[in-house]
Amino acid sequence: MVGRHTVAAAQAAGHDVVVLSRSTGVDVVSGDGLDEALQGADAVIDVTNTTTLSAATAIEFFETATRRLLAAEESVGVGHHVALSIVGIDRIDASYYAGKLAQERAVAAGPVPFTIARAAQFHEFAGQLLSGMRGPVAVVPTMRMRPVAAREVGAHLVRAAEAGASGRARDLVGPRDEVLADVARRQLAFDGVRRPVLGVRLPGAYWRGLASGSLRGGADAEQGDIAFDEWLSSADRARS
Repeated sequence: MVGRHTVAAAQAAGHDVVVLSRSTGVDVVSGDGLDEALQGADAVIDVTNTTTLSAATAIEFFETATRRLLAAEESVGVGHHVALSIVGIDRIDASYYAGKLAQERAVAAGPVPFTIARAAQFHEFAGQLLSGMRGPVAVVPTMRMRPVAAREVGAHLVRAAEAGASGRARDLVGPRDEVLADVARRQLAFDGVRRPVLGVRLPGAYWRGLASGSLRGGADAEQGDIAFDEWLSSADRARS
């Protein structure tokens, strides 16, 4: 989701970019191809992801991928590891966010100087949920958010890489507070789809965290410029 924007931002800034993905012969879980791909690299930006609500699955993926990346970086002398994470997850150590917190801990304990760059949910988030639902009514969890454009996240990650290891970059959030159900309704209306959206407050630490507003970030966060409704009519939305 954010990888292509990160590559574009890095290339626009004049950097030589090597893409690490299975399609280019690199597997961050098995470690295949990593040492060769990272030869001569000054920094690595990790935007790898897995789709799961299982804490165990998320932890295993992010810990394994991070260990593989850091070991390869140390082996070939990479001087800076940048990891994309999520704003406000410190008190939501459950489900998918448990994996992201495990990733942050692995990066901080690793052998390579690092920067953890947290961002809010992308504008694409509502569409991802809607596309996976069947039936006449879309049921979404109660969620207070401050969504940000993936394009701006990509540029933010490149700036963090250029700045050198800082431990934690300033958080990045979108320009407006939103509620997930309202965002989903506006996306469906923009697409001409007549489908009711029902916001539901669900039990459990993960769902309570979504409803709490923690994922909007703090007052000191950097704010992006592209609001959700502007993104809806953009070329980025069309390509997503």
